Amino acid sequence: MVTKESVFSKPFIDVNHETVRRLLNLSSPDDMAQLFQQAFRTKCRVVGSQIYIRGIVEFSNICEKNCFYCGIRKNNQEVERFLMPEDEIVAVSLQAHGKGFGSILLQSGERIDKTFTTMVERVIRRIKEESDGRIGITLSLGEQDRETYRRWFEAGAHRYLLRIETSNRRLYEKVHPKSHDYDIRLQCLKSLREIGYQVGSGVLIGMPGQTVDDLADDALFFRKIDLDMIGMGPYIIHSLTPLAKKVVNYDGHRQLNLGLKMIAVCRLLMPDINIAATTALQTLNPTGWEQGIHAGANVVMPNITPEKYRKEYNLYEGKNHPEESSDPMKYLQKLFDDIKEDIIPNQWGDSPHFKKRT
Repeated sequence: MVTKESVFSKPFIDVNHETVRRLLNLSSPDDMAQLFQQAFRTKCRVVGSQIYIRGIVEFSNICEKNCFYCGIRKNNQEVERFLMPEDEIVAVSLQAHGKGFGSILLQSGERIDKTFTTMVERVIRRIKEESDGRIGITLSLGEQDRETYRRWFEAGAHRYLLRIETSNRRLYEKVHPKSHDYDIRLQCLKSLREIGYQVGSGVLIGMPGQTVDDLADDALFFRKIDLDMIGMGPYIIHSLTPLAKKVVNYDGHRQLNLGLKMIAVCRLLMPDINIAATTALQTLNPTGWEQGIHAGANVVMPNITPEKYRKEYNLYEGKNHPEESSDPMKYLQKLFDDIKEDIIPNQWGDSPHFKKRT
């Protein structure tokens, strides 16, 4: 058994790769519980006993990318593609705000054509104008040029999530086509920071070919580039992808535990950032969100996309939407009241780290 003294005695500001690797390798229930408890206490002390809520609007599954792990990759011919009308994107966002969501996440497949980027700019401006600036806007729209990022920022978006998927360049190249460039991904993260966004990233946890050493490097990479927020989740198979063919003995329980350990380690490494308990956790276990919060997460992102679109935005299989109801905020309030965490309606929920940094 790994004792408190051997793992937790040093301040986490001095943590190195070996210590992070050892934490991610913890396997006994007692050791993992101790890790999660320390991360949860850190969350409560630094960012408080509250949860920030982002309503996800998955407004299009049209994608120019061909990532080997993704269910909406360009070459998947079995997906019915859609693009929500502008008026509907705005209406869904305003309705969410009326139900207590202070912040939304606009997410779609990656497109860089002018028709798309200009439409997104109009939508951002309309949401800000029609809500009198009260709705916080996070974007997760992939790689764009610096000018597009700037225009979206000036239109009113203030957070951007761009997952690196893995900080290991060789592994990145194995799970992406040759047309995808790791250095461009890094440059995009740099541009977002320079423009003024709160910057988030994340990785796929437990994908084929990945080692615990890779994940330790990922956690230290997040700290090195000084992220404001993290959105990462366990790898879940989509059978219509090339990466699915490389999976051997998929273990959902192992994936869940690895995801929770990554959350805990990142909380201890970066105490004041925002960390999401993602839908992938909830897909692997009905209590995934609660477990994520108890491992140190402080953000939950329920899906508020209209039902008619959801089945075609399947990044992975079995995607779970437990918040589906006529009043998702009421569902969330009850869920987190049970674990003594507060949801304060209509909060943007900006990263405390970003506020200190700026």
